[in-house]
Amino acid sequence: MEPPRQLAYVVTTFVLLLGYNRFAGLRPDTSWTEIAIDSVEELGLGLLLSAFILYILGRIGPEQHIDEILGCIVVQATTIAIGVSVGTAQLGGGESDAGMTGADKVTFGGQLVLGCCGAVLFAANVAPTEEVVVLGSDMSPLRLLGLTLISFFLGAIILHHSDFRGAERWVRADTLSAVLRGTVVTYAIALSVSAAILWLFGRLDGVGPALIVGQTVVLGLPATLGASAGRLLLQ
Repeated sequence: MEPPRQLAYVVTTFVLLLGYNRFAGLRPDTSWTEIAIDSVEELGLGLLLSAFILYILGRIGPEQHIDEILGCIVVQATTIAIGVSVGTAQLGGGESDAGMTGADKVTFGGQLVLGCCGAVLFAANVAPTEEVVVLGSDMSPLRLLGLTLISFFLGAIILHHSDFRGAERWVRADTLSAVLRGTVVTYAIALSVSAAILWLFGRLDGVGPALIVGQTVVLGLPATLGASAGRLLLQ
């Protein structure tokens, strides 16, 4: 990853942390200053834990160039930082949920942020692998369409028929149009996150439209699972 894309990756992670802490991680009366401070701390912990884990595993060391070391740390730190944020919210869930009702928490913007967090958690670990490129280039348009339908179907199942505890508070399923609208929005989030992550990792550089679409649809499957589950579980 080039330094500007590494910086963009860090900034994107920080924005997601801000959104998660605003809509799910902290009390609804928490100020933006407190949200920003918590987000900075979580991002810092993600970077430190990433460096520690990579060093322990022998993936970074003093013999490597500083650019290579920083790139490895940044790529790994994103999911760790979001994990730190989610873990903090879950461990302190009793305090953050006090006096909060479903109506207080459920907003369209909040659902988008939580969906993005879930999609990043799933897709960021898959995007750097070669399988995404291989499958994206080998699959025919008909198979890609089939994979799109499977992703869409799985997203609908998780959102509306998985019986997650409290799911009825977060996702509307009273009409068919509401089900379709929620599923379409979730899949759109997944595809957008997939395309953004692939671009950040340089997977879309110098390739044709067919391979761009192929890779995005392939990565869209795990991203859809993450976005759908994220809208329910991360709360």
